[in-house]
Amino acid sequence: MRRKTHHRRQTTGNTRAVDSTRVLSVSLCLFLITLLLISTAGAQTVPPVDSRAAVTRHLDMTYTFPAYRTKEEWLKRAEHLRRQVLTSAGLWPMPPRTPLRPVVFGRLDRGDYTIEKVYFESYPGFYVTGNLYRPKNPQGRIPAVLNPHGHWVYGRLENTQVASIPARAANFARLGMVAFTYDMVGYDDSSAISHRFAIGHREGFDQAALWSVNLLGLQLWNSIRSLDFLLTLPEVDPDRIGCTGESGGGTQTFLLTAVDDRIKVAAPVNMISSVMQGGSLCENAPNLRIDTNNMEIGAMAAPRPMLMVSATGDWTKNTLTVEYPAVRSIYQLFGAEDSLRAIQIDAPHNYNQQSREAVYGWFAHYLLGRPEKTPLREKSTNIAFPPELLVFYGRPRPEHELDENALLESRIQFGQKQLNEAQPKDVASLERFRLEFGVPFEYSLMAEYPRPEEVIETGSSAREAQAHTVVLSRRDRGDRVEMARWMPVPTKAPRATILLITASGDVEGGAAVPRTLIDRLVAGGNAVVAVRCFSSRTRPKNEYKFFTTYNRTDDANRVQDILTAIAYLHQRNANAPIKIVAAGRAGLWALLARGLAPRVDRMVVDVDGFDSSNDEAFINQLPIPGIRRAGDFVTAAAIAPLTPLLIHNTKTRFRTDRIADVFRLFGKAADFEVRSDAMTTDELFAWLMRD
Repeated sequence: MRRKTHHRRQTTGNTRAVDSTRVLSVSLCLFLITLLLISTAGAQTVPPVDSRAAVTRHLDMTYTFPAYRTKEEWLKRAEHLRRQVLTSAGLWPMPPRTPLRPVVFGRLDRGDYTIEKVYFESYPGFYVTGNLYRPKNPQGRIPAVLNPHGHWVYGRLENTQVASIPARAANFARLGMVAFTYDMVGYDDSSAISHRFAIGHREGFDQAALWSVNLLGLQLWNSIRSLDFLLTLPEVDPDRIGCTGESGGGTQTFLLTAVDDRIKVAAPVNMISSVMQGGSLCENAPNLRIDTNNMEIGAMAAPRPMLMVSATGDWTKNTLTVEYPAVRSIYQLFGAEDSLRAIQIDAPHNYNQQSREAVYGWFAHYLLGRPEKTPLREKSTNIAFPPELLVFYGRPRPEHELDENALLESRIQFGQKQLNEAQPKDVASLERFRLEFGVPFEYSLMAEYPRPEEVIETGSSAREAQAHTVVLSRRDRGDRVEMARWMPVPTKAPRATILLITASGDVEGGAAVPRTLIDRLVAGGNAVVAVRCFSSRTRPKNEYKFFTTYNRTDDANRVQDILTAIAYLHQRNANAPIKIVAAGRAGLWALLARGLAPRVDRMVVDVDGFDSSNDEAFINQLPIPGIRRAGDFVTAAAIAPLTPLLIHNTKTRFRTDRIADVFRLFGKAADFEVRSDAMTTDELFAWLMRD
């Protein structure tokens, strides 16, 4: 049998990997002096180009591991990563654990252990299939081991010198542990869904990506439910559960360990790497590795025991000198260095006998109380034939099993139902809604409101008599946000700062925000700030696979730029009013940014007739992974301070009823206005001038 090649070939390492408002409480004279006294140090910290456009992160980059100084610092980071993984997988909020309805049958007696066929529903109509290996006549509660498999030709049935899943499971059973081997989606008995399940991973952007339905999420949920299944077995000790898998199964192992504390000991084999993150669909979900990598996710096992198994002939060849020391630095923070070990086998990509024997010894120590951690010799096993292991060999498949299209439709309908049921009806339910959907909203955008001190500026040049430009950046982030500023006649501090946001960034004479409005606002004693949001002109989107796994989308970057601009304005004067005017697509960015900003005193947005109930509109105009699953504009309104908001140019297509409900819950109905037509310049000016 030959191993199926699925990963990208190992490389030697590539590169490492609108409008803002400004409010001042000082006089304009001090403001002008500030413009001239930009510090040299500050100028050096703003990058000459926006790294978000210049550098595309991808699965074959060489990644480094950050330094964490304290356990508390790491625990905060680990919680962030846990939420990122679960949101990326479409598992926040967590789906209900519907009845498994397990079917266990076809018992084979192998002398000192037995094998049975198993299938159960992880979602209604979606099945996990596999084999259950159990020791004969167990005494009391015994440990159990989950066994996800790699991308071998025969999946969980692979039995070669390179890898044998049946031999692994049989030897765990002979050691006195329950072992469950289960199919990757699209392998062996799990054939209703293809492993080339394209949803959420087409080269462009699709409906599934909006709703966070993806192959990685399906498999992670299958692993969680497989653990649930093991815990239904009366002989299984819930405090002694292990997980081990190789290659893509290694990815499943460390992802499950990262998000489910019921896994007490883990052995990801030939997968945690700094130079290759996983080349399969099931290892790459949108947003999964933005600002992180497998070393960090793998380190989330700490302080639970973990054995890192590597090989000289694949992308884990540097484990002993790179990945292991990185992960060990986290175990040191817990004082648990002895709970982590790394070994390297002189072999190609594998889970061969030598690798398995190392894992047997590790698991026997932590799950069976064996004094040593050294390898245990594998016992020769009479491997069952494939027909004896295949669940649906000579047996009809479940009558109500879902195919790919039906599964996608089912998961989207579930997401819609979950949102509808969580829709706030009182103050208490609003708080629950903020917890359940505020998290996926934040992690869908992968944006944050920076601490004001993190925002730095450089450059100041006169564009005309009253206008200056500056460039903003966040420390150590490599982004650049250009701003233009207009100030009133220097007699007193501005009464408010008006942040202008347009899709093009060109506010001078543009139709979306006429220059006449700027002039009137400045003449009325306001500072006016216009921000040029992120442009993707130089970014090679199609050069690498799984672009959204490693990189924010353009619109998510634009939301971040608005948040950076607002933080900058708060930095300059924490108490002055900030008012936002946004037009066209930029109105959509501004509404999303509002959900993550601590304060915007007044906002008016032109949504240009965006159809907020239509997934196709999001795909074509606002392609952000998971944004529909997170509740999009309704969630943004629910988690934001309820300051005055006016949405215009809805053309009756932009849905506002649920946003209105949120304002009404807190007695703020008068602060929310909707207009079907676009407002005139006079109307915009009058609304902005309200206190």
